[in-house]
Amino acid sequence: MLLALSACGDSNAVAQADVEKQASDELTKVVGQKPDKIECPGDLEGKVGTEMRCELFSGGESIGLTVRVTSVDGGDVKFDVQVDQQ
Repeated sequence: MLLALSACGDSNAVAQADVEKQASDELTKVVGQKPDKIECPGDLEGKVGTEMRCELFSGGESIGLTVRVTSVDGGDVKFDVQVDQQ
């Protein structure tokens, strides 16, 4: 899943809450069910190749997921989300 967000401020980082919300929204579209929540450890650095491990909670289970920055164009940071295989 490829997602795009605008970085905030001068740091070219995407706020943690924005990453969590966008990942949740996209997973809801793809799977057809909204996760209970997604938790990430912090802001996502707007640098190509940066990866961050997050956790998806749904139906009493937790599943790991990886967020990876795929491109940066000015303040626009694009990233994809890959849910761990079960």
